[in-house]
Amino acid sequence: MGLVGTLLGIIGFGFGIPIGLLVGYFFFIIYSPGDVKEPIIRPLNELDSESLYKVLPEIPAWLKNPDYDRVEWMNRFLFDMWPYLDKAICNAIRSSTRAIFDQYIGKYCIESIEFDNLTLGSFPPIIHGVKVIETQENELLIEPRVRWAGNCNVSVALKLFSFKFTVQLLDLQIFLAPRVTLKPLVPSFPCFSSITVSLVEKPFVDFGLKLLGVDIMAIPVLYRFVQDHIASEISNLYHWPNDLEIKILDNASGATKKPVGILHVKVVRALNLLKMDILGKSDPYVKLSLSGERLPSKKTSVKMSNLNPEWNENFKLIVKDPQTQVLQLRLYDWEKVKAHDKLGMQVVSLNSLTPYEMKEFTLDLLKNLNPNDPHNKKNRGKVVVELTFEPFREEFDKFSGILDGEGKLKSLGSASSQSSSGGGLLSVTIESAEDVEGKHHNNPYAVVLFNGERKKTKVIKKSRDPRWNEGFQFMLEEPPVNEVIHIEVISKRRRFSWHAKESLGHVDLNLADVVNNGRINDRFNLINSKNGVIHIELRWSTV
Repeated sequence: MGLVGTLLGIIGFGFGIPIGLLVGYFFFIIYSPGDVKEPIIRPLNELDSESLYKVLPEIPAWLKNPDYDRVEWMNRFLFDMWPYLDKAICNAIRSSTRAIFDQYIGKYCIESIEFDNLTLGSFPPIIHGVKVIETQENELLIEPRVRWAGNCNVSVALKLFSFKFTVQLLDLQIFLAPRVTLKPLVPSFPCFSSITVSLVEKPFVDFGLKLLGVDIMAIPVLYRFVQDHIASEISNLYHWPNDLEIKILDNASGATKKPVGILHVKVVRALNLLKMDILGKSDPYVKLSLSGERLPSKKTSVKMSNLNPEWNENFKLIVKDPQTQVLQLRLYDWEKVKAHDKLGMQVVSLNSLTPYEMKEFTLDLLKNLNPNDPHNKKNRGKVVVELTFEPFREEFDKFSGILDGEGKLKSLGSASSQSSSGGGLLSVTIESAEDVEGKHHNNPYAVVLFNGERKKTKVIKKSRDPRWNEGFQFMLEEPPVNEVIHIEVISKRRRFSWHAKESLGHVDLNLADVVNNGRINDRFNLINSKNGVIHIELRWSTV
């Protein structure tokens, strides 16, 4: 009986599986219920509270929330432009996926992959409202509510073992609540450098998927699993604070770059320099600076009558872009009366440095950077320097990933976790001022007084609401927990006047909060001003 029972079980299992699949296919795919009725459409004012609550998610955001604005003009624009956008987007998809498809041809016995049909359908996305969020940052932040129930049809044909398999995507529905940030705002068209997109809510995704003509998404268990899995994966990738950044303008677009680290430079020595003086000697010194900076160059001391000088002098330079900036070294022969003679020059690219690792360079001096100049073949001596790049703590993950060839890492650590001991960089950005009014003239500029240094912005002529957006940096050996920075707005006369300068207000800020929080970006009321307000960003960065 044991053998007979086993055989009967195997036979029953072999017949039961095909019969079960056929019955399931009949009920879930082929069989169409006949009791489906047309939906009843009624105006909203005829619905009771219970019925209104059921359809509440379908009501546009601008109707439910006063923070959202209605943008029917945008929907009308999308509707009229959609036939052309459809073709443009589909052509872009075809061109971008062609290289991806070609990678798989010849592998896994795949003979060809191509689109049989590609269209986004005739229905464009609908924007159910847009909310504009005001921030103190140099950015524009909006949150649109987007819904797209399109009749798209995407068919991909895959030829495998001389058999053609077709996968078809259709009836795609997507409900999104993205947060779109345009930053930073720059004076170059289109006036922003990048677009950052993140999701503030988990998206809703629904679609039909046919394999060999069979709608596999009609299977209830598989449908729910695939729908939830795709929505979860999209949410994990792009749900705030994770985001997708799209670069629009390059680094030369005029965007104000923030300091990201400190370059420690030790000028060690020079060897076999040219003889520039009558007595067969030179009085060399070195000027060093970073490309793209308008700050005065750093200088070593002068070594009198020495062709092999040793300095062993240390300098600190503020780095804003270690991928593109270079260290410029220029050697001169000091002269008491006439212009100083050039002994040679050389540059070092910062992207050759590894964070926190000291690297020594022995550089051949050149007349200029033109490789075709025959004067560069002349032996002008050498200069030896030691370089160390130390990124700020909040930037370390990002730049270690870039310099090491890894992906960009996101760090959610608070700036308040920074150590309050040790030196660092105080960055002061004077953004703008409002309602500054002088008695005799209104040509305002801002003056920053701190640590014995005086720095000022450019003059904005005839303005009560000047916008400077200028930054200044102060290198400090200790955290300024007990220090105060003085910022004053002054108006300067343009033509002859008895009042050459006039104070429009000032503010004194305690820097303890900046050190503890890492960053403050706020508007401050000006003292001795009727309604004047100044917008300032303060940042304390440590290595």
